[in-house]
Order: sequence, then structure tokens, then C-alpha cells
Amino acid sequence: MVNGFSMDVGVVRVAEDRDFEKLTKLYDDNNEWRLDYNKPDLSVWTKCVPGISFRMVKIRTTFSDVQPETLYDVLHDPEYRKIWDTHMIESKDIGFFNPNNDIGYYSMSCTSPLKNRDFVLQRSWLDTGKEQLIINHSVYHKDYPPKKHFVRATSYLTGYIVRPSRQGDGSELGYLSHTDPHGKLPVWLVNKITQIYAPKMVKKLHKASMAYPEWKEKHNPNCKPWHYPEQITAPRIRVDECIKSVEEKNMKNSYVDESDVKDNLGRDMMIMDSD
Repeated sequence: MVNGFSMDVGVVRVAEDRDFEKLTKLYDDNNEWRLDYNKPDLSVWTKCVPGISFRMVKIRTTFSDVQPETLYDVLHDPEYRKIWDTHMIESKDIGFFNPNNDIGYYSMSCTSPLKNRDFVLQRSWLDTGKEQLIINHSVYHKDYPPKKHFVRATSYLTGYIVRPSRQGDGSELGYLSHTDPHGKLPVWLVNKITQIYAPKMVKKLHKASMAYPEWKEKHNPNCKPWHYPEQITAPRIRVDECIKSVEEKNMKNSYVDESDVKDNLGRDMMIMDSD
């Protein structure tokens, strides 16, 4: 549980209004957050969470040339994500519970010498008419055990908030993430990578959002299952399927050899900072 946020790791249930309200409270309330980066169009905060060594990161940014509905569609569209998310290796819909809650598998590449990571995530979303909210957290599924050569990471909470810009033009994007990559990584490195990766992700998302309307016109323009539930093609799944796989139950630990990381830290952090 993250400061009262009740979508606990491994717990599968339909998200309720109170879950989204807690997300917006985390986003809007800057108490106990440390402001690490502040520019007119991009601010980054981090926060310590009791009992967990990795910091939570929060971003607020404005895209003056992107409408909220476009940004929300980009965050949802699985086919377009293959275009703009250069870290993604694989993404798959495992199934859905209802039109606003599903479970999926996601794997991503990491900068060498780090091993690639993967996740099994429950995603929930809500469009209030005034703002659009997406939250996810790590769960289990019996048919998706950790893969060889990957480290199964944990999302305690990842959230997106899309609103009309406070300046009147375009959209505001809020992003929160509290993720443990696991593996043999020093805490300070994980916190540093998170602070670098999150703003980089925002820049990619901005560029992708500007190009999305033209791309979508040529790629199933009327297919938006996140708006039109009748278009959902993923299978319906049951809560009793969302349990640890046999392999996970029998695993003694999930560590992999990342011993080279110390020898490459300086070089890789310089590359990430300048990229």
C-alpha cells in the first residue's frame, strides 16, 4: 500500500472511484514531495515511501499543441505504442474483467549491462469528462511466469492524469510511478535512473502525441476499444486465474547476474543524461 493507495501488489479487483481520487490527491498535493527539477513546462518531484527504499517520482508537464483527447488515446492505443515506445519488447492483452479493467504483459529493454525487465499489470481507467485517469499495478497470472533472461519487476503504482492545460491551450499530463526493478541494483542507481527515464518518457510521449492524429487516420481510425467496449477482442478472465504461476511459487529468488553494473555506471549515466 502506497501512502493509503489501496491497489496492492498482487490484489486483483475492479478499481473504484476512491482509487482514482487517491491518485489525483497524490498528484495535486505536493506536501512531502521534493522538487528535483522545475522548468515552465516540466516539473519533477520525488518522495520517500515508508518501508520501501525506492522513491516515488511525479511529473507535471504541459503539451500546448496536443489536445487532451489525443493524449489519452496515445496512452491507450496498443498498436501505436509499438511505434513510439522504443523500450518496449512485447506487449500483450491477457484479458479483461470489465470495459475499464484489464490485465496485460509488458516487457522492456534496459541499457546494458542491466537485464531486461517485464511486468504483469492490472490497468484501470476512468474518463470523468473533465479529466482522464489511468492506473496500473503489478499482479500475477498463472500463465505468465517470469521469463528466462528477464527480471520480473514490480509496479506498486503507476498513474497518468490527463487534463486541459491550466494555461488554456493544449493539455496537462500528470505521471506518477513507484516501481521496484528488482535484481541486484543499488537503491541510489534505481532512483537516479527513474529520475532520468521519466522525463525522457514524457518527451517521447509529446512527440508521439503530435504525430498520432495523422497516423491514426491511416490505421483503423475508428478502432478505439478504450472508448467503445464493444470493440474489445481480448478474452474475459477470472480472478481465480490471477495467481502466481507454478514457476513463481517454486522460485527461491529472482536475482540475476548484473555484476557488471558497477563497472559501467559512470559511462551509462553520462549517456542517459545526455540522450
